Amino acid sequence: KRVCIPRVICSWLNKRTNLGGEISTFIGLLAAVVLLGRARYSQLPEKLCIKGVKSEGPKLVPFFKATCVYFVLWLPTSSPSWFSALIKCLPIFCLWVFLLAHGINFLVAHRSASRILAGLIFSAVGDAFLIWQEQGYFIHGLLMFAITHILYSSAFGMKPLDLKAGLMMGLISSSCYAFLYSYLSGPFTYLVAVYIALIGFMGWRAVAGMQLCNDLWTWTKLSACIGAMLFMVSDLTIAVNKFCFPVPYSRVIIMATYYAAQMLIALSAVESRDEEDFKKRS
Repeated sequence: KRVCIPRVICSWLNKRTNLGGEISTFIGLLAAVVLLGRARYSQLPEKLCIKGVKSEGPKLVPFFKATCVYFVLWLPTSSPSWFSALIKCLPIFCLWVFLLAHGINFLVAHRSASRILAGLIFSAVGDAFLIWQEQGYFIHGLLMFAITHILYSSAFGMKPLDLKAGLMMGLISSSCYAFLYSYLSGPFTYLVAVYIALIGFMGWRAVAGMQLCNDLWTWTKLSACIGAMLFMVSDLTIAVNKFCFPVPYSRVIIMATYYAAQMLIALSAVESRDEEDFKKRS
């Protein structure tokens, strides 16, 4: 009997939580991508894929629960507190645990995984700063996420170079800055330019690593690429909402794409272990 995984997850979320239909659908589809995508990448044998799903799936359960808690509580941003900072950072903390659950030796042996973990740590600090952005800590959060993008870029590596992908990301980044420029003033004129350059560079390295045109892509690389694109959507929404004009449902868009991006980037780090293990066995 075939089961529609997204429908089952969405139905469970609607019964057990107060999430809206759109958010439940998003989380259901995201969970289905994680579970089903693993079974398709690199043409791994069915038994190995099922084993991989069973081993990685439970480790992501705390992340999905923490994400649900954030959307269920939906604490107002007008009254920042350490509790609201904790709830916002909780899903990222769960991704720390997700990576650490694979062992310290794994993180030491895989520089990309350790750099992604470091990026997640800076992300959590940035999230905390942004809770108090109206109190003058927006630039602090911007700095933390700039460091995050440098770490993620380093984790994705510089091979293959793929100048075409770099040109495409350069055009997208330039267009975004050109749109925002007239709304910026003071130090933000330069800070936003540097930040867009960094996140655009990170997106370039994620897209270049996927090698879709050469049919060399794997689930690892696809996960990193989608995660990087979602991160760019999240940050662009923040910029437009803060500097230009109010974006309808901005907070839902920002946080849903942000959590999805971080999860996919974290997942791309541990997937590399499965690929290497499979190559050793074959």
